[in-house]
Amino acid sequence: MLSKNETVELECIGFGTDFEGVCRHDGQVVFVPGAMPGERVIARIIKVTKAYAAGRLETLLSVSGERARPPCPHYPRCGGCTAQHMSYQTTLRQKRRQLIDCLERIGGVQAPCVLSTIGMENPWRYRNKAAFPVGGDAENPRIGCFAAPSHDIVDAPDGCLLQTHASDALVRAVREWMRRYRVAPYNEETHSGLLRRVMMREAADGSAMLLLVIHGEVLPHAGELVALARGSVPALRSVVISTNTRRTNVILGDMFRTLWGDDALLDSIAGFSMRVSPRSFFQVNREQAEVLFGTAIEFAALSEDETVWDVYCGCGSITLPLSKAVRHAVGIEIVEDAIEDARENARRNGVRNVTFIAGAAEDMLPQLAGRIGKPDAIVVDPPRKGCAPAALFAIADAHPARIVYVSCNPATLARDVKILAERGYALVKAQPVDMFCWTGHVESVALLRSTAS
Repeated sequence: MLSKNETVELECIGFGTDFEGVCRHDGQVVFVPGAMPGERVIARIIKVTKAYAAGRLETLLSVSGERARPPCPHYPRCGGCTAQHMSYQTTLRQKRRQLIDCLERIGGVQAPCVLSTIGMENPWRYRNKAAFPVGGDAENPRIGCFAAPSHDIVDAPDGCLLQTHASDALVRAVREWMRRYRVAPYNEETHSGLLRRVMMREAADGSAMLLLVIHGEVLPHAGELVALARGSVPALRSVVISTNTRRTNVILGDMFRTLWGDDALLDSIAGFSMRVSPRSFFQVNREQAEVLFGTAIEFAALSEDETVWDVYCGCGSITLPLSKAVRHAVGIEIVEDAIEDARENARRNGVRNVTFIAGAAEDMLPQLAGRIGKPDAIVVDPPRKGCAPAALFAIADAHPARIVYVSCNPATLARDVKILAERGYALVKAQPVDMFCWTGHVESVALLRSTAS
């Protein structure tokens, strides 16, 4: 049995779910971030449990041919990325492998048809949204990502290679404002201070929104902040504050106030103009989102006389493209602000064959089936926790011929595939898409068909 602070020589035999190296020592699993399969390393043990140990990479004794030099100066301490030490093609192969492993191990699907991961031609500067925690003090604010696995903020004054240049510029403006006017950052331990998060969105045309999450209701020197932000990004269209005074890791509060400009940002995706309010979910990688949506529509194989339901529809970013192929599309979402955006988006784009409904899927689906009849296909795009069992039961009870499941978590996708299999649906194929480059996150689209049809 290994002990803490012990130094051991290990051989890496595989990857974990977040690209950490998997090693073994006398039968015990040891996770070593930064190690790659085929490499021999010296690691210092930093944690020991009954199930596994964790080590810190100290020396590379042999080097994989797939290892690469990380371009970010904050890697690997910053927890925003976990894969910059390897080639991009290696990350794509591993994401496919991760999806296969989950479907086989959790979903009970033997030899599933998982296609090769669709990657990006340029996997940098792809994020159109950021939400950075703020720490330090007023004279020396720290704005960046948390170091994994902690809430220690890795300050990134030179910006982030995953974010847009406008995002970097807005963060610099907020830093200058904090220093100039002695604005105190929020302190998690003492539950004091003001500024908790800096959040940015950027639309396809370059217009941007700046949102500050504050521990309070009043933002000092708000006019000066707006002036600095507008000067740093001329395409800025909105500055908003959200009040969050709770002891919580939830980013946004319940109260929003627009300091300057518009209440929402106008974006576009898949040829549709979209209104995106601060609380609306919108894909952070526009280029890959269009690939994802196109795959979902292809898998759904819709015809003009059919009806499709989009469950967890957000602001309608998948529903509207789906509507072009069917007689009627229905979007269901529990967040009322997102449904308001979805309805406005339909009006803005002149789409008349869609209906958006606010409510929980498990409550709304049985009512819909009784009111308008069963759908021909259901598209579901849940959060990372996957679908609630009651929602899955309601989906299966609606008896669509096809279910297209858009997932950001292979483990919950596999779990839900197993539940749907028990209710008469078989997995046909799955397509991973690299939405979150240089991280262990895997986005995918799965097609399930009714075994009764």
